Amino acid sequence: MKSSIILLGYMGCGKTKIGRKLSKKIGIKFYDLDQEIELFYSKSIKQIFDEIGEMKFRELEQKILIKILNKNEFYILSLGGGTPCYFNNMELISNKTKNTFYLNLDSKVLANRLFSRKTKRPLISSIANEKEMLSFVNKHLFERNHFYNKASYIIKSSKKDVSKTCDSILTILEDNSF
Repeated sequence: MKSSIILLGYMGCGKTKIGRKLSKKIGIKFYDLDQEIELFYSKSIKQIFDEIGEMKFRELEQKILIKILNKNEFYILSLGGGTPCYFNNMELISNKTKNTFYLNLDSKVLANRLFSRKTKRPLISSIANEKEMLSFVNKHLFERNHFYNKASYIIKSSKKDVSKTCDSILTILEDNSF
């Protein structure tokens, strides 16, 4: 293993599930940025958002991101959906590793998945129906794709097959002697 692996993409695209599975297959440590933030601050992401707002949250998020990026080990890291889009985060990430993967999932699949889990996600908890959710996701993806597309690799992720997505990532890594 020559470099860490960083997974990015919109909320609900499967970064955490795929990261955990990759971690088991490769045998290296897995970090989920949102979970690390929750551990560090002893609060849920929703609580942090509610208490200090999104911009202060993004500052805290960057501090934890930098802490993980500076670890002296190889790891797999799944980012929060907005992480690459703030400050110079994508530059920091790209300077750490070339093994960055954008897990690109269809907006309709994302909207359906997110609507059923919206209470845990502060940015979407007040969305009233699936049509509004799809509109929100499409708007956000339009804004964020500029950052997501800076990843070294784009994986068209299927809606249910975590194993196939992991295999695609592993094939790329093997072909590039990660």
